[in-house]
Amino acid sequence: MNLTISKIAEVTSAIVYGPKESSISNLAKIEEAQTGDLTFLYHPSYEKYFPNTKATAIFVKPGFAKTRKDITYLEVADPNVAFHTILIMFFSPSFPLEGIDSSASIASSVVLGENVAIGKNVVIEDGCRIGSNTKIFHNTVILKDSAVGDNCLIFQNVSLRERTILGNKIILHPGVVLGSDGFGFVPKGDGTYIKVPQIGNVVIEDDVEIGANTTIDRAALGSTVVKKGSKLDNLVQIAHNVTVGESTVISAQVGISGSTKVGNNCIIAGQVGIVGHIEITDNVIIGAQSGVSKALKKSGMYFGYPAKEHGLALRQEAHVRSLPKYAERIKELEDKVKALESKLS
Repeated sequence: MNLTISKIAEVTSAIVYGPKESSISNLAKIEEAQTGDLTFLYHPSYEKYFPNTKATAIFVKPGFAKTRKDITYLEVADPNVAFHTILIMFFSPSFPLEGIDSSASIASSVVLGENVAIGKNVVIEDGCRIGSNTKIFHNTVILKDSAVGDNCLIFQNVSLRERTILGNKIILHPGVVLGSDGFGFVPKGDGTYIKVPQIGNVVIEDDVEIGANTTIDRAALGSTVVKKGSKLDNLVQIAHNVTVGESTVISAQVGISGSTKVGNNCIIAGQVGIVGHIEITDNVIIGAQSGVSKALKKSGMYFGYPAKEHGLALRQEAHVRSLPKYAERIKELEDKVKALESKLS
């Protein structure tokens, strides 16, 4: 792929500073870019790489100091968005395989949609809906009564248990498990447990991507739901009857306990733990390794264990780090008080 800078500027509405007809053949990180590469600079922590990058062209924000004359600048409001627009439009990889593999077992009742990728040794049982223009991945398993919409990519070793429903434009990465039993047990007086039947299902709405080895349990009653546009990283655990709102992003190793409702446009960073039966409102950001123990009813940023408003959490952390100094000062004050008491007595 070769693109002129003028074409890139046209697509991204960039203002060009430098030669417009230079050719771009590759996209690269700023610290690794070579001649012929397009890169981008969107975060101050990467500015240290700018003096030595060998890139031919770079996306920058308005006002960036254009100190080098040997590089073409493409000035845009958001270099991150502009760079990935070019990546998606011109450099996205194609999928290598097509067709339904001869090892796939598809029930006669299955209704086929359009453009669904399915793997080798796939089992598609009654009630499923799979695309007719199919591409291949390996060892995907789809169990009874699942429904899959159009333009879905289902990679190897995915398991969809009974009555799982997928909308359109879904990507499931290797090892995803949807619809396994929720963790439901009732304690008996003798210390043993009764397993509660999990008779609900999992519903994944349109334009959701789920990372490798992520698990979403089916509901005890009703549905566990991930709403449209949400993105889940690898190794996320979502328990039964959880609802994840629209366009919410969840990073790796997050665990959400049963019946919790997460709002729209939230960001949950890595290794966050969330208790069950609470609500998290829209537009909440939860910092990495936080523990959410109660409802978050106000939009904003939260951090800590237990999670609290970000500014308060930082102030408390500062005080915790100062505890040795505080202890010394308290000891000094105690000694002074004792000395005064001695004089008065």
